[in-house]
Amino acid sequence: MVEFDWNLIKSFVTVAETGSLSAAARKLSASQPTLGRHVAELEQALGVTLFRRGRRGYELTEAGSTLFERGKAVNEQASAFSLLALGSVEAIEGTVRIAASEVVAAYVLPEMTARLGIEEPGIEVEIVASNQVENLLRRDADIAIRMVKPAQNELVARKVCDIPLCACAAKSYLDRRGRPQEPSGLADHDLVGFDRSDEIIRGFTQYGIPVTRSSFRFRADNQIVFWEAVRAGNGIGFGQEPLVDRDPLVEKLLPGLPLPDLPVWLAMHRDVRTSVRIRRVADFLYEELKLYSAGAAANSAR
Repeated sequence: MVEFDWNLIKSFVTVAETGSLSAAARKLSASQPTLGRHVAELEQALGVTLFRRGRRGYELTEAGSTLFERGKAVNEQASAFSLLALGSVEAIEGTVRIAASEVVAAYVLPEMTARLGIEEPGIEVEIVASNQVENLLRRDADIAIRMVKPAQNELVARKVCDIPLCACAAKSYLDRRGRPQEPSGLADHDLVGFDRSDEIIRGFTQYGIPVTRSSFRFRADNQIVFWEAVRAGNGIGFGQEPLVDRDPLVEKLLPGLPLPDLPVWLAMHRDVRTSVRIRRVADFLYEELKLYSAGAAANSAR
């Protein structure tokens, strides 16, 4: 039986997934020569050629394809082993990596993590601002805040709350252009919408308001750019009600407009549930997000 460093399998799987040494090196924070050496060592140990090297990068050979799936399984088991070991750490200190959408990461989490720093000064926080579902299985993040329930069996997801959405615009824009009193009046205003997504257009159509892509004077798929465009007075858009309530530049519109809520889920790998620091941060975020969501109702009741 051939014995070799398990890091060789990790390097092999990553090169196969990314298709190049450079991309794999960025993903693993390693050097290209190191990864090239790992692949060569693994090929020599196994006695097979794993990749065809060419202009298009590294392509799996038939033998490489056969071993790739098994290598992925081994790599994931090694990651699970690391997660399980991490879960045995009892100290309330160390790093916790949190993945969240762009808006939540930029406008919601910083205040929460500042309060966490006061209560738990030994915990360091890393934020991944992404609208993509992070792969908690491979430690892209310890905790993920998501607007959809994660489907992987290895993940534990807890429903936190529902964040209401609302139509809104900068007060400067509304003072200049007037305030629509009915949903149909939105068609007479400048609108802020998405670029490639037709989600908002479909929403307008559902309520009988005919709009096209050209109806949106400002378009952006990036959530932060979208929100800043609304705040700057580019037109009427949509946002999280708690975020609108606490922004003095922005005003809510059409309170009766039936908009869906954003469900909020807190997810983590089931193997890190026993990690004291990750559990502590997860419980802290759970309570903070509930308070954030309830802020809309509390403000509207005043």
